[in-house]
Amino acid sequence: MKPRIEALASQVSEIIVGKEDAVRLAIACLLARGHLLIEDIPGVGKTTLSHALARSLGLEFRRIQFTSDLLPADILGNSIFDREQGRFVFHAGPIFSQVLLIDEVNRATPKTQSALLEGMEEHNVTIDGVTHPLPAPFFVLATQNPLQQVGTFPLPESQLDRFLMRIELGVPGRAAERTMLLGIDRREMVRELKPVLEAMALRELQDAARQVHTSPALLDYLQDLLEASRRRHRTGLSPRAGLALLHASQAWALMQGRDMVLPEDLQAVGVPVMAHRLGQDLEMAGESGRALAQSLLKEVAVP
Repeated sequence: MKPRIEALASQVSEIIVGKEDAVRLAIACLLARGHLLIEDIPGVGKTTLSHALARSLGLEFRRIQFTSDLLPADILGNSIFDREQGRFVFHAGPIFSQVLLIDEVNRATPKTQSALLEGMEEHNVTIDGVTHPLPAPFFVLATQNPLQQVGTFPLPESQLDRFLMRIELGVPGRAAERTMLLGIDRREMVRELKPVLEAMALRELQDAARQVHTSPALLDYLQDLLEASRRRHRTGLSPRAGLALLHASQAWALMQGRDMVLPEDLQAVGVPVMAHRLGQDLEMAGESGRALAQSLLKEVAVP
């Protein structure tokens, strides 16, 4: 299984040069059946990474550009009266795809953002009292601009919690940037990408990740982190966050070729899983959820 994962990571890293750690975290998020939020300033490759992942997975994907005038029906779809049939017919929106790429998710209003909640959590949407299942697998890959930028609406905590991880890319190093400046346009490279994994192979990897063994001692360590967060933060990490941390750790261990989770696996994914669940109110107060997550990982002793 590891060679297939390495092939996927290698192909995406050819597009997003100098950001191997971010690429591997994104892959771990998908193997854990989670949704991914990529937050950073414009122009560092957030959308390109999303496109590269979607194409390399060989799944059906659609892209939505979030704007302030976007409506929930533009995402979910709506029912339109068909005169020939004499009834309302549902027309599915772009959310009905295996991979949904959302550009600048925090450019839309909270009402529109909330249209994603049911689909991200339950993998179906309810419209006019009728529940419609989404395709499987179903992933949301969203990009977000920093809150300080003009025209952004903070994601509500309930929406942030639906994302398994939030990662950042940052500007590339000097050597990686030189490669980009002298190389082929990244958008052209993305269009030429071929799928590395079929849908069946992806599901096999996801199933294998859930089978990675977690010892009682590792679960003790995870619960110690959750309890420490609740002492340090006004609410702390929820049980759902604990499950997210566990599943991400299992996926990371699988990527390392192991059949059991070690503390370093949990530490590798800890900040991307925890920071955005802790940091919304802290960031508004000038502090950092990332700093708190890093502090928890340093302070909580490994059993």
